[in-house]
Amino acid sequence: MKPKILALSGSTRSGSSNNAILQLIQNRFKDLAEVELYQQIDTLPHFNPDLDQAPFPAKVSELRALIEQADGILICTPEYVFSLPGSLKNALEWLVSTTILSFKPAAFIVASGSGEKAFESLDLVLKTLLQEDIPTDAKLLIQGSRGKVDASGNGFAETELAIVGVVDALLAQIHEKNNDR
Repeated sequence: MKPKILALSGSTRSGSSNNAILQLIQNRFKDLAEVELYQQIDTLPHFNPDLDQAPFPAKVSELRALIEQADGILICTPEYVFSLPGSLKNALEWLVSTTILSFKPAAFIVASGSGEKAFESLDLVLKTLLQEDIPTDAKLLIQGSRGKVDASGNGFAETELAIVGVVDALLAQIHEKNNDR
């Protein structure tokens, strides 16, 4: 059975490089993994600790269920004003009171103009939610992404090779975790 990867884009913009990268991954790895693109990040309600109790908002319950069912998580995001996009940060905040990401295989790509601050921030947030570090080969910063990835997610050979390397690292984590069971 193919592993199931839930892929979240931090961008809500149609035609974004980040969405294109995730679609490229979905197509390129279709024989090795079931990559599900979560495209409702902008429909989640604003995080409010008062609402973080049963019954949860329906969209929050849906996201949490998808994460629980996934063997691994892949995030691809731009950087907005030296930070994570608000919609992605909001989605992650809805997971703080749970343990559904604890020790779950994960990887991320930051594809942006600079992206350094979003990369650092996402690494820290995910380390907190996962309760462990993400392996170095499962993290990628693509600076100047508009010049390295086209609207279809295709890019220079070096960029594509790096993207494939991140997904390979995620699949290795999933395989290792499944063998430990």
